[in-house]
Amino acid sequence: MVVEDIVKALKLNVFGGNEGLLREVTGGYVSDLLSDVMGNALEGDIWATLQTHKNVMAVASLKDVAAVILVKGLKPDEDMLAQANEEGIPVLGSDLETFELAGRLYALINKE
Repeated sequence: MVVEDIVKALKLNVFGGNEGLLREVTGGYVSDLLSDVMGNALEGDIWATLQTHKNVMAVASLKDVAAVILVKGLKPDEDMLAQANEEGIPVLGSDLETFELAGRLYALINKE
């Protein structure tokens, strides 16, 4: 499953980083604490968070996540979006609460 498949299935908004929409998604991670993500997220994870600043993209790049999903209708800061486009890491958006998004994401990824 690639990021674009998840975008379609969950009706996510694509804010930027479109170059990475064909990246393979191998799992998911949910956290708002950057140090937790740095220590525990895996390459290929799709990361759900409510953090909308540039440091999210630094961690996403460091961990080589497939994409970042912003929850609760949040929008990326301009500097986050610029970094997403530069790195080619999709920044996506959902109006869902984190708990519901995580459940749907888990079901989708583990369906295959």
